[in-house]
This record gives sequence, C-alpha cells and structure tokens, in this order.
Amino acid sequence: MTHVAFVGIGSNLDGPFARVRTAFDELDALPRSRVSGRSSLYRSASIGGPPQPDYVNAVARLETRLAPDELLAALLAIETRHARSRTIPNAARTLDLDLLLYDSATRDGPGLQLPHPRMHARRFVLAPLLEVDPGLQVPGHGPVAQLLERCLGQRLQRID
Repeated sequence: MTHVAFVGIGSNLDGPFARVRTAFDELDALPRSRVSGRSSLYRSASIGGPPQPDYVNAVARLETRLAPDELLAALLAIETRHARSRTIPNAARTLDLDLLLYDSATRDGPGLQLPHPRMHARRFVLAPLLEVDPGLQVPGHGPVAQLLERCLGQRLQRID
C-alpha cells in the first residue's frame, strides 16, 4: 500500500541551498518511495537555541511504501550522511529532515510524533506545505491555509 508523507527539510550550515536541493534527490532515491511534490525554497530566522544563521527550508511530498518507523530511520540516515550533530538542542544544522505527516496518522510515541509537534505554528513549515498541497489538513489542528494565517507575523522569504 502506498502512503503519502510530507517531509520538512532545513539547513543553515555548510552550503544550505545545496544541501536542501540534494535532500530532495536523496529522498527521491529512498527505497519504495518517490518525491511527488517539491516546494520552493524559503529563508527563515532560527527559532530558539543559540544565535545562528538563517535557515533554508522546504517541504517534500513523498509517496512511499515504507512504514512510518522505516521512513524515519531513512531520514535519520540521510541526516547522518550530512554530518548532522545533535549535541545542543535547537543548534544550527547541516541538515534537518522532519517527518511532518504520514497520511492522516496520529501518533505520540517516544521516537516519533505525528503530526510533527509545533508544525501547526511554524510558518516555515506551513507555507511550503500549502504550496505543495493547498487542501492539506493537519490532523487535530485543521487546514494548513487557516493555520498559516495565524503565523503571518513570523519572518519568511521565498527565495526560488
């Protein structure tokens, strides 16, 4: 059975534009998966953590036969190949891949929460999501278009 998942992509270290573009290709190369939608790239300010450069963000829509845990493991493996470090919470990142949505599943486990926590309040997630799927709903929160209206005060710039 094929599932639809949305993956948030972010980077603010070591060539973030190239890393985000490469991440789309790496997601498309995942086994039993294909990228079926790509957002534009966006620039956003960091939220929380130590002072750091702006992020480059995007969203990929995946059609996948991987189970949620398998997909998450694959995303973490891609991050590892990009030398992602998790030493300081909310620190700058070479690559951050977040499993935002998996069909309309909800889950609150220790290793995976669906939908991704706080995504419903982050413009840098909602704007690219809306671009990829204008009718998308976030389970438990509502339509992406309405959620985005609540975040318009957050700085975000489309860059391609």
